[in-house]
Amino acid sequence: MGALAPLEAGRLPAGVRSRFVPVVGPLTMHVLEAGFETPGRPCVLLLHGFPELAYSWRRVMPALAAAGFHVVAPDQRGYGRTTGSDTSYDGDVHAFGMLALVRDALGLLASLEIAAAHAVVGHDFGSLVAAWCALLRPDMFRSVVLMSAPFGGPPALRPGAPAGGAAAIDRQLAALPRPRKHYQLYYSTRDANADMWRCPQGVHAFLRAYFHHKSADWQENRPFRLESWSAEELARMPTYYIMDRDRNMAQTVAPEMPGAAAIAGCRWLPDDALRVYSTEYERTGFQGGLQWYRAMADARTIAELQVFSGRTIDVPSMFIAGRSDWGVYQNPGAFEAMQATACTRMQACHLIEGAGHWVQQEQPEAVHQVLLAFLRHPA
Repeated sequence: MGALAPLEAGRLPAGVRSRFVPVVGPLTMHVLEAGFETPGRPCVLLLHGFPELAYSWRRVMPALAAAGFHVVAPDQRGYGRTTGSDTSYDGDVHAFGMLALVRDALGLLASLEIAAAHAVVGHDFGSLVAAWCALLRPDMFRSVVLMSAPFGGPPALRPGAPAGGAAAIDRQLAALPRPRKHYQLYYSTRDANADMWRCPQGVHAFLRAYFHHKSADWQENRPFRLESWSAEELARMPTYYIMDRDRNMAQTVAPEMPGAAAIAGCRWLPDDALRVYSTEYERTGFQGGLQWYRAMADARTIAELQVFSGRTIDVPSMFIAGRSDWGVYQNPGAFEAMQATACTRMQACHLIEGAGHWVQQEQPEAVHQVLLAFLRHPA
């Protein structure tokens, strides 16, 4: 396979460019940039989640650049056209742990000769990376915006504390009258990548159904607070989070595939935009992103993060999600803990009407309005 090329200009909004930036060690990041023409602008670093790309920020980047910011959005480690990491299932999963991802963000700023980011903004799994950036290096990340995935704080450090997470609840989910499993535990399995990459419907159709299922277009996305971290409560969520025990993710979302008219009418993700995602994932598979889920459950990674138990995010912060996004509540108590203890300078929590999980794509105008209000006056 030859060297990768930047993303074609015709696929990007005017004023957004694609290029490659050597970062740390063998890692070379593919980044999208806007507002780069004038030196010295305050930097806003945008971090995507799964199964996404830097391209997920295309609909908000021009507005942020027009407001005077230098906007940088990388394909993160293991994703898209970023290279230099081992994305095989048997590779070093620790290389995808949170400290490594924070180091990647720091390395990118250093390579771009940016002394500090005015703000780091993360969506989905990128929200957790953004949170850890702000928690560990407030000198480098002066404010933080978390989107769709609340940050409840570092893992607890106390005698006998359970590992928690998806693995701890698995037996209870399996024992339900309708046996279930947690999607994060499924994403850690060896089969998950092939299930999606080699699914019968093809990657493009899989991603169409997956994005639709978690968006406000799927009318059954009506989230609410869950009472506890128990199998019975978790099973109240849609199957893209709490899956049927005998189905993989491609099988889970296939029945929710929208019809031709709905696809043609989808303004926030037209088929040519979806093709950017599917082309990349057809080439790379999904294992690079799945490694993040495996690292999150890795005992060594958890032990590293427990060192920061009790530490808070003390820079100005804000939370944004779609009103129809179950991500706000999928980890019971995290949304409340984020506001009460984890973030000491939380300015606001915005739940955007007409958006599900892909809030910055589904409702970009509403998102960039609240983002700009925060970025201009974050204190």
